[in-house]
Amino acid sequence: MKKTTLLNQLIHAPELLIMPGAFDPISAKVIAAAGFPAIQCSGFGMSMSRLGLPDYSFMAMSDMVAASRLIVDAVDIPVMADGDTGFGNAVNAWYTVQAFEQAGCAGINIEDQVLPKRCGHLDGKQIIPIEDAVAKIRACAEARRDDDFVINARTDALAVGGIEEVVIRGNAYLDAGATMLFIDGLTDKTLAQQAVKRIRGPVAINVVEGGKSPADFTFAEMQAMGIARVSLPGTLLMAAIQGMQNALSAMLNNGYAGGPGAVLAGFDTLKHLAGFEQVFELEGRYLGQLLEQEDA
Repeated sequence: MKKTTLLNQLIHAPELLIMPGAFDPISAKVIAAAGFPAIQCSGFGMSMSRLGLPDYSFMAMSDMVAASRLIVDAVDIPVMADGDTGFGNAVNAWYTVQAFEQAGCAGINIEDQVLPKRCGHLDGKQIIPIEDAVAKIRACAEARRDDDFVINARTDALAVGGIEEVVIRGNAYLDAGATMLFIDGLTDKTLAQQAVKRIRGPVAINVVEGGKSPADFTFAEMQAMGIARVSLPGTLLMAAIQGMQNALSAMLNNGYAGGPGAVLAGFDTLKHLAGFEQVFELEGRYLGQLLEQEDA
């Protein structure tokens, strides 16, 4: 089955689709190894890990496509790309979809913020006029070569115009060809329930720990409401940063690497995620005689 078709089926299935956010190939491999069926690329995580800069449109389309392609190539499950605002107007968005589809992504987020955009859980967001946003979504839908390629229309309207603006824009985006409406910066469970009831298509949200997300919003509650998908764009990045801080602190306190306070993956885990088994198999197949001569 095509990855685009699989992602579409997962979105429209009665079960909630949980998509952790990947920021590089190793985080993607960790997600896949844990058994999750799909991955959401985290633009926030990519900007942080590649540039050390915030999610503020510092990465160009070509940068995001290149980073996403590496994630796609690292795993066998569908990957949803982060297309930001489409990197410009509707024409730019048209080319953006074609570029990410060519890179092997199964879908893309396209949002209605002004450029430069900012993380959906920050204050001070601004959105483009609805007519411009609808044109952008329509361009994205028409640009895809595969009808199953997912157009995940993100709106940041909740912080600007409230739930009424979210509903108006959400239905307009779906009418323009979006596969799903993604409400970013959701602050309240009751707002999610209203959105699911009033929007005529699949509804997605995200959860950012420490952001605007309700802290006690469980996956079971989301599924009971009928939410189609939840992404967790910052969880693994925050876990990685905390793990590195713990390991470095333990190193200084203990006087050696590892030890109490350092929670480390095993070296065997690193080798497995890196794919050394295949390397060793290929060595044996093609370099066996050379390796035997070196050992002699």
